[in-house]
Amino acid sequence: MMRPRSPWVKPLSLLVALLLMLLPMPQALLPLRPYWLALAMAYWVMEDPDHAGMGFAFLIGLAADLVVGSLLGEHALRLVVMTFILQRFRARLRFFPIWQQSLAIGGLLLNDRIVTAALHLTLGVPTSPPLAWAAPVIGMVLWVPVFAILDSLRLGTWRRR
Repeated sequence: MMRPRSPWVKPLSLLVALLLMLLPMPQALLPLRPYWLALAMAYWVMEDPDHAGMGFAFLIGLAADLVVGSLLGEHALRLVVMTFILQRFRARLRFFPIWQQSLAIGGLLLNDRIVTAALHLTLGVPTSPPLAWAAPVIGMVLWVPVFAILDSLRLGTWRRR
């Protein structure tokens, strides 16, 4: 396993993902907001599995719960479920072409929507609007640039112009 060349890349990428979750958006577009934290966590689980496991996902999820103000443990559960699935299939996913990885990430984000809907229904919390089911598609499309940016930063190949 290759360790990141820059130790600041992982914490900074997760902080940026948390901040993107807080970015103000028009009310009509809020359901379409991609799950930025899941995209960043998926990258780190795939590329640095020794330092980004389920415990790490749980802690980052709790931080997201506190930052966003959601049910305590909601993001933690969502990220742990996603991390578990990613760890299970990591060896295969890493060798997929990027477009197939993108499809797999889309499936994971769809699974996240299902987990969220089940959690909200179980607890009697209002569920997300139907438009929120399109957010995994947006996340799937964003996987390619997110992966490319994080990979170039992690490996130190980001060119200065």
